[in-house]
Amino acid sequence: MKPISILRPAAWAGLITLGLGMQGALAEPLVYVPLGSDGKIVVVDAATDKIVDTIGGVASVHGLARTPDGKFLIAGSFEERDTGAMPMKPAGTTDEEHKVHHAKAAKPKAGASVSTVSVLRTADGSAVRRIDVPGAVHHVTVSPDGRFAVVTRPNEGEISVIDLATYEVTANLATGPMPSYAVFSPDSGRVYVSNAGNDTVSEVDTARWIVARNYVAGSSPEHMVSSKDGGRLYVANADGGTVSEIATDSGSVVKTYDIGGGLHGIDISDDGQTVFVAAREEDKLVAIALPSSKVRKVNLAPSPYHLASIGGTGKLYISSAEQPNVWVIDQNDLSVLGKVSIGGKGHQMALAPGS
Repeated sequence: MKPISILRPAAWAGLITLGLGMQGALAEPLVYVPLGSDGKIVVVDAATDKIVDTIGGVASVHGLARTPDGKFLIAGSFEERDTGAMPMKPAGTTDEEHKVHHAKAAKPKAGASVSTVSVLRTADGSAVRRIDVPGAVHHVTVSPDGRFAVVTRPNEGEISVIDLATYEVTANLATGPMPSYAVFSPDSGRVYVSNAGNDTVSEVDTARWIVARNYVAGSSPEHMVSSKDGGRLYVANADGGTVSEIATDSGSVVKTYDIGGGLHGIDISDDGQTVFVAAREEDKLVAIALPSSKVRKVNLAPSPYHLASIGGTGKLYISSAEQPNVWVIDQNDLSVLGKVSIGGKGHQMALAPGS
């Protein structure tokens, strides 16, 4: 029997919803999978690997993160529009409500385009606020203390910093050409940004929002994951077919793992002892045992894409760049436990931090 999926229209704070807090009543962990140009997010119960909900009204959603308290999603859009032009007003929303939800826009350069970052309630999928930033948003991260969201904007070579207490854009900071991914340190004092255009990772001081240091990584660094203690950063070098292990105290690459082909998603196991990598070009899932540096590869086709370690379940979720599904993988033996048909191309999956 297929699970029932509820598709909500574009929503604001005044959205009429089920009112029962459907997702809040479900057991954790829930995995939120954005479907890019399909303009929606599917919600999967990782206990059953079934879709339990769908959130609509999020244009071209690629980047997605969940706040530490689990109450909100921060969704970035890759769809740009001219400065000063609001997105289409959802049905049932007044002009006043529409303006209120776009009141805290960034101040882009004259003639620049903007995209929208949406703050969504996980309980019902309604939008708390829509925040405009210059250019298109690729990936999103939220600080462990829940204070800030950081979004990468590769076309402008910048990140935007959103204060989640006020919904204001507090900084638009240049890090390097084509910033792709961002990861916070466990204490929220640093955020690391991969710059695919010049093969570096920027260390950003979150107290002053300045670039403190730049690290040299491999060819086209993109997705990253931090070790549990924050002492190491594992960087998937998309074009180089390698993973760089960077010591965050020195900023130096202490080890390079040769994987081969183009890479994409990366994450780490619950115990912090295994790094998982999607080898997209070679149709492989790769597991790196950190104590021994042993590399295991298994076939996973076609085109493994975004990857997430689902805390407390022993599972990995991996989307395909070519098929509308997510593979469910056993973290220990890398066997395929099943598939979730998501109806589109899955991008940056979101869980509660630490899941």
